[in-house]
Amino acid sequence: MMNYTAFEDCGLKRSLDILSGKWKPLILYHLFHEKEIRFIRLWRKMPRVSKKVLLEQLQQMQEHRVIERIERKGFPPEVYYRLHRDTEWLGPALQMLEHWGKGR
Repeated sequence: MMNYTAFEDCGLKRSLDILSGKWKPLILYHLFHEKEIRFIRLWRKMPRVSKKVLLEQLQQMQEHRVIERIERKGFPPEVYYRLHRDTEWLGPALQMLEHWGKGR
C-alpha cells in the first residue's frame, strides 16, 4: 500500500495536477489534431469558455512546458499555440483515454 508521502512524489499525481482544469484536456485535443492553432480559432472551437479563462489555462500550460506560444509579427499580430516538443508523446496516451471514455 502506498503511503501519502510516496503519492506526493508520484509522477502520475504530478501529471494530473499539471493537466487538471476544465479546459486543458480539450485544448490538448485540438492541438493534437491541428498541430498549431491560432488563439482566436481555438477560442471559437470552445464557445463556452471565456477568453480570460482560456488565456489562464494556456498560460498555466506554458509555465509547465506543455505548450508553446508563438507570436507572429504583423498587423494585427497573430498568436499561435502548439505542443511543446517534450509533450508530443502525450498524444497516444490521450487517444487511449479518449477511446476508453467512448466505451463508457
